[in-house]
Amino acid sequence: MSVAMLTVGGRRTRVHVSGNREDPPVLLLHGIGRSLEDWAPQFPRLDGYRLIAPDLPGSGFSERSPYPTTLAVLARGVIDTLDELEELRPVHIIGNSLGGAVAQQILALDPDRVVGLVLVNSAGFGKEVTPFLRLLGAPVVGRFLATHQTSVTIATAEKALFVDSSLATSARLEHAAIIAAQPDTGTVVWETVRSLATFRSGISADWQRTLNTRVAAERKPTLVVWGDRDRILPARHMKAAARVLPHARTHMFTNVGHMPQIERPAEFADIVLRFLATYPSSDSSNNVGSGGNSAGWQSA
Repeated sequence: MSVAMLTVGGRRTRVHVSGNREDPPVLLLHGIGRSLEDWAPQFPRLDGYRLIAPDLPGSGFSERSPYPTTLAVLARGVIDTLDELEELRPVHIIGNSLGGAVAQQILALDPDRVVGLVLVNSAGFGKEVTPFLRLLGAPVVGRFLATHQTSVTIATAEKALFVDSSLATSARLEHAAIIAAQPDTGTVVWETVRSLATFRSGISADWQRTLNTRVAAERKPTLVVWGDRDRILPARHMKAAARVLPHARTHMFTNVGHMPQIERPAEFADIVLRFLATYPSSDSSNNVGSGGNSAGWQSA
């Protein structure tokens, strides 16, 4: 199928699907205001799996939900997309940034649909966030900024994702501008930030505490990875993730920013493939013992 437009619950939904229908399913979820292209370097590398990477509701080229955007609304939109694709088997979910929080919300809503989680520089483990996203939590100014992106703000945001600023290529900047110009993007970004954070306090503790408790109770196989020079969600959040999810494995990428799947694609794929192979997708009842920063999860 590769990239296609589906109708999901009456909404136009864009999704990448690759691999054989019988391959174990892996779901890839992007971050706030982003699109499925954030996973493009991984599509050829995660061989042997049926890869499903949607544009989240109101992001990329997917139409928004009619309801105000929350984690639950985004998670339900992803579950509905799996249903539309007739992918009813338990899936591994790989989520970057906001996508990591959505992955955890899917587990909380429907644990039997999830084999395990790979949380990549994931939201949900601390209040600190880049100042620009925090500013979007302001009632009036935040909405204006979210819905009035300029070439300067787009370039600044794109470069902040990487240690290697050359990865903010002209093609990526052009794509980011196209996404920002979509009718739903700015409003959905603002609604998302408002539902999860405030300008004064940063990312709210209440929803994180509730979600952490639910995910920890399920004890699904979990791998948490981070870039040590993340300027969006600081790398110390990985230590917080290890505390609240003591069963999780961890891996820190060196000299990497917010998107290790782009900045270190081969190393990222190697670590993820080893994790997926350890916990096959045949049984959603998998649970695990203690986690830790095991040498088995370090890159070669």
